[in-house]
Amino acid sequence: MIGSITNIAKIPELKRRVIFTLLMLLVYRVGVHIPTPGINTAALKDFFGRYQQTLFGVIDMFTGGALENFSVFSLGIMPYISASIILQLLTVVVPHLERLSKEGEAGRKKITQYTRYGTVVLSLIQGMGISIGLAQTENLVYINKFSFIVLSMITLTAGTAFIMWLGEQITEHGIGNGISLIIFAGIVARMPSALGGTVQLVQTGDMGFLILLLLLLIMIVVIAVIVFVERGQRRIPVQYAKRVVGRRVYGGQSTHLPLKVNTAGVIPPIFASSLIIFPATIAQFTQIAILTTMTGYLRPGTGIYEILYIILIVFFCYFYTAVTFNPVDVADNMKKYGGYIPGIRPGKKTAQYIDKVLTRITLGGAIYVSAVCVLPSILISRFNAPFYFGGTSLLIVVGVALDTLTQIETHMIQRHYEGFIRTGRIKGRR
Repeated sequence: MIGSITNIAKIPELKRRVIFTLLMLLVYRVGVHIPTPGINTAALKDFFGRYQQTLFGVIDMFTGGALENFSVFSLGIMPYISASIILQLLTVVVPHLERLSKEGEAGRKKITQYTRYGTVVLSLIQGMGISIGLAQTENLVYINKFSFIVLSMITLTAGTAFIMWLGEQITEHGIGNGISLIIFAGIVARMPSALGGTVQLVQTGDMGFLILLLLLLIMIVVIAVIVFVERGQRRIPVQYAKRVVGRRVYGGQSTHLPLKVNTAGVIPPIFASSLIIFPATIAQFTQIAILTTMTGYLRPGTGIYEILYIILIVFFCYFYTAVTFNPVDVADNMKKYGGYIPGIRPGKKTAQYIDKVLTRITLGGAIYVSAVCVLPSILISRFNAPFYFGGTSLLIVVGVALDTLTQIETHMIQRHYEGFIRTGRIKGRR
């Protein structure tokens, strides 16, 4: 035992973090295949085959097939993400949360604690809704319905809490953002089956070889565009005036204020798709005539669905950007520390200028996100693609991959400089 601990201690930090991350993701993927007690798994596959175009299909995409198996991780990490977004939106409205967000590390820990409580509450609500819907369907449950609902609520909530803990452990002891990597693993886990289906279509002649090459070319171009735009920034020059404090001179340097083209990230398409698909989910269980009619018009691939989808994405891009980025606070902080934008007066004029620039680049970001999210429907309708390439899943996969590679590069640079400093000290002693 002591020898194994000594061997682990000898492993370089970066390698140890990568191994720890992979092991935690392996634990998550094993849990995806552990079913919740009391469910008929054979009938469950037929059930989800009929509900892929509803909210269940969206949740199942982010959980990597956990909901389709109705495993202990069926809810995935989505309740945690929803709780985080709700807390982030409430920070603008609730003064107490706004004060906590400005108190540094202690305030952030308190908000994180509130997020955990919110995750448990949302998990109980979502677990109850899903279990009630499944209990009302024939041949899906082979135990008492009330017992199944209570057992499922407890099991699914515990599973989400465990995933939340896994994500926090990866963030602290592994590499990259743990929550994002768990979503990444769920999406990537379906890629082998999608590629296998594509190869099978080519072998049977249902898809031509030239079409396959065209799809590969489109994939490469789309991924390159996503990488380019996600890295894209509008850098506003900022100059800091010199200040004399005692015998020292502070400030006087030039820097910039980076504004991302896609400030809202993947939140707009998630909100938009969930909002559109929600009526279809309710219609499947209630059989209300109006909702059934709406479901027919709001089916992915129809013109009304795509237009409404784009409108909602643009709206949520502006809405979420306005909530998370306040130009007035940025301008006040710049003025407080003696910073100003050349040619723009500090204070109100600076806030107006930043808001003007942010509004323009957000429009470009919204158009970019809309184009990527509409791409799957075009590929399926025009090229008979057997999988959803593009959309929210592709944005998440590329974004998480870029962030993780950046953190790996940062660790490598730190290790290089630590070795350089250590070598310098040894030479100096000699």
